[in-house]
Amino acid sequence: MKHLLSCSILSADFARLGEETASVIAAGVDRVHFDVMDNHYVPNLTIGPMVLRSLRDYGITAPIEVHLMVSPVDGIIPEFASAGASIIAFHPETSANINKALTLIKKHDCQAGLVLNPDTPFDKIKSVISHLDVIVLMSVSPGFGGQSFIPTTLFKIRQLRKLINSMGYNNIDLEVDGGVNVNNISAIATAGADILVIGSAIFSQSKNNYKQVINSLRAELSKDPIH
Repeated sequence: MKHLLSCSILSADFARLGEETASVIAAGVDRVHFDVMDNHYVPNLTIGPMVLRSLRDYGITAPIEVHLMVSPVDGIIPEFASAGASIIAFHPETSANINKALTLIKKHDCQAGLVLNPDTPFDKIKSVISHLDVIVLMSVSPGFGGQSFIPTTLFKIRQLRKLINSMGYNNIDLEVDGGVNVNNISAIATAGADILVIGSAIFSQSKNNYKQVINSLRAELSKDPIH
């Protein structure tokens, strides 16, 4: 099974964001993870659709998944779709009508996802699972990059993978976001994750070492799991 690496640019040098993004793609990541925070739903303020459009204008053609930590979320979905999003995912508690918001994402030709916080119950996804392309499980509290992976997330990944498969939606990707690094990525993948979001583990290194870090992450993913 091929696991995908999604690079969160939240930890990048924003003065050189286009260059940084192009560098990590050239170094081997599969997609870009674009964290949008509103200083309301989460206690931080980051970037909006104009920055996304600027990355597309810069020449970034890789898939860009937009993680909306914004409340209310519905009104801003079309703006990110128009700016060049490939995938749009949001937290269920930020929409008055989850089904309507997911339908809106699909209407704009983007893949749709829901993001579950560490304490969000899985029943939030059951009634809308047929609309989902990806489920993102947060392994840190949303709001800031560079946090440590919550160890109990491994158990939740196994539970969520089992739930997805038991409902017959094996085609839905399970993504894990927060604190993923070379020391835990193999265990996270073995637990059932398809997509791994990497941020500070890459950008904490010098630009010349991006490829080395990504190669190390891929090497860990290629190891046979130990049971």
